[in-house]
Amino acid sequence: MEIRSYADYLRTLDDGALVSMFTYRPDLVTPVPPDIASLAVRSSSAPSLARAVDALNKWQLQVLEVCAILNEPFTEKEVVALTDKSALFVMKNLIERGLIYAEKDGLRTPATLKEVLGNEIAGLGPASLAKLKLKDLDDAPAAAKKVLEAMVWGPPRGTVSDIKKPSSGVAWLLEHGFLVPFNQQTVVLPREVAIYLRGNKVHKELEPTPPKIIGDKPKDVQQAAIANIATFLRWTEDVLNYWAQEPATALRSGGLGIRELKELALHLGVEESCAAFIAEICYVSGLLTIEADDQILPTHQFDIWLTQNASYRWQYLASAWLISSRLSGLAGKDAGKNIAPLGPELDRSNAATIRALTLELLQQNDGIAPNFESFAAAARWQLPSKRSGGLQQDYLFWTLRECEWLGITGQGVLSQYGADFLAGGDCAIIDRDLPKPVDHILIQSDNTAIAPGPLEHEVAQELSLIADVESRGSATVFRFSESSIRRGLDHGRTGDEITKYLSKTSKTPMPQPLEYLIADVAKKHGKLRVGNTAAFIRCEDPALIAQIIGDKRLEVLRLRRIAPEVLVSHFDAAETMHVLRSFGYLPAGEDSEGLLLSGPRVQRAQGKARPPRIIGEYEKPDENLIQLAVRALRTGEKSSRQQSTMRNIATEALGSLPRTTANETLEMISDFLQHQPNKSLSIGYADNNGLVSHRIIDPLKLSAGSLIARDHATGEVQTFRIARITGVATL
Repeated sequence: MEIRSYADYLRTLDDGALVSMFTYRPDLVTPVPPDIASLAVRSSSAPSLARAVDALNKWQLQVLEVCAILNEPFTEKEVVALTDKSALFVMKNLIERGLIYAEKDGLRTPATLKEVLGNEIAGLGPASLAKLKLKDLDDAPAAAKKVLEAMVWGPPRGTVSDIKKPSSGVAWLLEHGFLVPFNQQTVVLPREVAIYLRGNKVHKELEPTPPKIIGDKPKDVQQAAIANIATFLRWTEDVLNYWAQEPATALRSGGLGIRELKELALHLGVEESCAAFIAEICYVSGLLTIEADDQILPTHQFDIWLTQNASYRWQYLASAWLISSRLSGLAGKDAGKNIAPLGPELDRSNAATIRALTLELLQQNDGIAPNFESFAAAARWQLPSKRSGGLQQDYLFWTLRECEWLGITGQGVLSQYGADFLAGGDCAIIDRDLPKPVDHILIQSDNTAIAPGPLEHEVAQELSLIADVESRGSATVFRFSESSIRRGLDHGRTGDEITKYLSKTSKTPMPQPLEYLIADVAKKHGKLRVGNTAAFIRCEDPALIAQIIGDKRLEVLRLRRIAPEVLVSHFDAAETMHVLRSFGYLPAGEDSEGLLLSGPRVQRAQGKARPPRIIGEYEKPDENLIQLAVRALRTGEKSSRQQSTMRNIATEALGSLPRTTANETLEMISDFLQHQPNKSLSIGYADNNGLVSHRIIDPLKLSAGSLIARDHATGEVQTFRIARITGVATL
């Protein structure tokens, strides 16, 4: 077959070549094109070619740039002359990707490829329209050589004051055609001149192999990784429990405000960047959502998540991170405005690609904690394309940092748990290696308690109500204070219940000062009550009412006495209680009927989780889907070839199939099966909604008013009801 176009070339490919092309370029079968002509249009379009170029490594890109600057048609010998013999192997791969194709007289590139690669590929200008005597460059005057040295490696444009009054060096180059005037102030260096001056090569340095990653080989990698996993699971639980008790409020523009982020980081005892990452993972995994009233609350999925074993909980979070298109490291990085965690501005289409590349490099360099500079150089070799600004080092740094936080790595080295996760394992070794939870604490004489390991869920939940975390580590230190005991009372606990619980849970005796503290706070709790008018304050102790009225620090509340035991405020109940507590008072909430509001205040989102959408590149389809796509493409091509012939027979075949009755159709098919049993038929077939579609079939037999035939589009044997066949035509 004579190849006259890119579409003609694609028609010559066998199924194996198409499968290979679709594997490298999944966007070509999303959706499957109807025929080869449509495939040619899509595969030579700028967006598709840009994606294909982005997937090339540095050496492949260098070879492709050489192919793009050669006059077409070009030969493999010409490419090797400007690169290296190993470029022959790369060219085969570029042909498989559809970035180069062969014609009878040589090789060519799709028409749009040069536009995708840029106007000045490899820093080279346009080809000269005149024949040049390049040997004359060896005898160029010194002034001309100085000009050439400045332009030889690009950019190939130079500025002059006036093209009509050039300097002596520029004048000599213009005279010999080694510079070409572009406008009154700009000259351009022709491509042939630059290649000659570069020593008959296009790139200053060829990079056929990736840079080597160097690094240390730390010990105790698995211990560090399992500690990271345990810590991250605890962080996740702490964040969600914290916001269940005291929900944060999202910004109007979406996301978490700076103040709320700082409070969260302080509560967890981590940096704000780490707190933002934890919140993002909770968000993308559906454990957290933003309600319609802008409250940030855990979902009911969190309660289900808590019931699972540790390996499942960790995989659930790590899987959400792996496919997410959000980069939490961007939070707060824009100098012009604040980019908020959980906000809409963290999406980057290449986020998942960068994670996949990072993990691939870690797998290839197993046992090494990579030096970041060498790691970044290797990553840039793998993804050198400059589209969208190229591969940013910050993205790589954030990804490595997140791998460590999650426990995919330990001390920078891919852990056994991370390797199992990437291989699709069940990560059951996490359950085996995590330290067993403890069910007790050790209360100290200074109103602190030590948890000598990870606490069981119920114990941790109870302690979070009545104590504050003072320090974390292999052992967690809790501190009991007036505010923490009050928090427990607000959640419905009584002083006696708190004392009994601590006595039962602690392996050390309950110190007397802590008993006095609990009893004192319990005695004061609820004596002062706050409700909504905007707000009222009621107290049975006239002395306390008098103290509040006389406290100048509370003037901000603008309190007014309406009865001996009742004050009212213009602020709502929540704000009034907050101000009173900040100045040492211990109010409790009261409802409209005068009942004390104390009880569990753990909140959950009312609606379903609404994780952010995932924005990314096309996913690689599996082999079965690609095979089906090739089959559908072949069927469509067969159909479109016949259509032009059949339209010439008047609109009796594919355009509008002849209308026949069921009996006429049955008679025609019976005759066809008897006299032409090995040929294909073109039929019109109506679906349940009455819409007629065109099918190409191989009839097999008639049975009970139906035709059994193999459908070319699916390759499967199907049953077609005769009554729904609108017309028949032979192929």
